[in-house]
Amino acid sequence: MGKQMYKSFIDGCESYKDDESKHDLYVQCVSNAGVYRPTFLSTIFFLCSAIATKSNPLLNRQAWPAKYGVFFFLLAITLFIPNHPIFDSIYIHIFRILAMCFIVIQQVILIDVGYNWNESWVDKSNQCDSVEWGSGSKWLKAIIAACVAMYSLSIFGIALLYKHFTGCSSNSTIITFTWIGILIITGIQLSGAEGSLLTSSMISLYITYLAYSIVSKNPNGICNPTLGHDDVWGNIFGMFLTIVSLAWTGWSWTAEDRLNPQGVQAARPVGPNSRPNPDNLNLDTPFLDAEDQAVSGIVLESEETDDDFDLSSSNNQRGSNSLWKLNIVLALISCWVAASLTGWGCIQGGFDEDGIHTAANPQVGLMNMTMIGVSQWLAIILYCWTLLAPRIFPDRDFS
Repeated sequence: MGKQMYKSFIDGCESYKDDESKHDLYVQCVSNAGVYRPTFLSTIFFLCSAIATKSNPLLNRQAWPAKYGVFFFLLAITLFIPNHPIFDSIYIHIFRILAMCFIVIQQVILIDVGYNWNESWVDKSNQCDSVEWGSGSKWLKAIIAACVAMYSLSIFGIALLYKHFTGCSSNSTIITFTWIGILIITGIQLSGAEGSLLTSSMISLYITYLAYSIVSKNPNGICNPTLGHDDVWGNIFGMFLTIVSLAWTGWSWTAEDRLNPQGVQAARPVGPNSRPNPDNLNLDTPFLDAEDQAVSGIVLESEETDDDFDLSSSNNQRGSNSLWKLNIVLALISCWVAASLTGWGCIQGGFDEDGIHTAANPQVGLMNMTMIGVSQWLAIILYCWTLLAPRIFPDRDFS
């Protein structure tokens, strides 16, 4: 049994085993095999969960002990399955494509987080001003402070990158284009009424982090002082962004259940023929009395009808039906983890300043640099589009 497991893990890595100069590549190849198995299973697991949840949302909450048991049982079976062709041939192409899809989704989610963050604090300022004029200034000051902090961190980060990672022209080009990208998105945002400085500062900090990720993955030891060392802080920040993306995705697709749960009366517009509308919840001024809320044309009524109950049930069903989307995102995250930990499935290393081959960090490599660079400029382009689209197509609603 142990011999079969050993053969399965080194399947496809034999070409590196007998060459002493490629020992690091052999270790990297075997390590990649250890990453492929659990991420492959988790991808399949969440895709199956998405299909099941789409047909019956309750299945997402049921039989979790059995699900855990089946998952670990299948994981044990994969230990005896050779790397080729399932893991190092088929799955490697699948997770590259799906990981890139997650990167696109993550960019959209982070931009959405920035916009909603700014909108939330502006709304809080307006709520405070509606109760006591001038009391909302603290939220506006908080927005300014957050902008200053994130722009300062971006500039400080760019300066550190210039100081430590400019040993070769490729890194200098990446850092310079990052700085240009920050100026572009800030300039476009300030030139119109779209967007917000808070969102621009958050995206600027994010693409600065991506610039660090790119240059720290450079396999050339001359211009990468971190080569041969694990990028602990970079991994932590990357996982933090993934957790934020996942948390925001889960909250966004299930928030309707909490904001208008079954049995809670929805706000409705005043009028003799008014109908209940789930979009008319008075979330802007929740602590005002009913007579004060009527100024905005929205009041909370105590009367509850069968229509209210049916509408609330419909909202719950819509929120539950969104769970399959969350499972899709979890499947994409599984592929992104596989791509991130294995350098997008590439077995390669670099050379340090003494010309010695090194592959101590499997995330180092030109493939990883390229994919992170693509994601960086994808974030810039997507954010610029959110700023320019309302100007190019003024007759369309981009809210």
